[in-house]
Amino acid sequence: MTPPTDLRSKVRELTPREAKKFDPVKAAEAALQRISSHFGNWMDNETRDLLSAWESIKIDGLTEDSLATLFQAAHNIKGQALTLGFPLVGEVAAGFCHLIENIPSPDKLPLELAGRYVEAIRAMVMEGAKDDANKTGVELLQTLLSVTDDYLAQFPKKQEEA
Repeated sequence: MTPPTDLRSKVRELTPREAKKFDPVKAAEAALQRISSHFGNWMDNETRDLLSAWESIKIDGLTEDSLATLFQAAHNIKGQALTLGFPLVGEVAAGFCHLIENIPSPDKLPLELAGRYVEAIRAMVMEGAKDDANKTGVELLQTLLSVTDDYLAQFPKKQEEA
């Protein structure tokens, strides 16, 4: 197979002297710094996707497909939150993903608890609750995780695949 675009034509090859001085980690950090001003907007967009998925469930009811969409939105936030500067939000999203992954069926999703996760994520992003310095956010996270663990305790653990 031939790639549609030969990326070698898009970059300049470093001379041996330049290559010796090149620090890929430093270059990546500099690139992240240049685009970091957009991180808040990107997190807002991810949060909007989560809210949209949640609103769809509230209006049309919970199905396997709507739960999958909700999970994907939470999972995207979980995966991107640290990079975008919202590690606390990522922990909340991880707790939400854990809840969804460990219910035996969609009809066992506690809608009130799910709504609290969605609202917590929305509020933390809106208020800029980024890390452990936000004591209210940390307490909210701990409460959500505790309630989640208590709820999931009623179901037998899923068997790990060998």
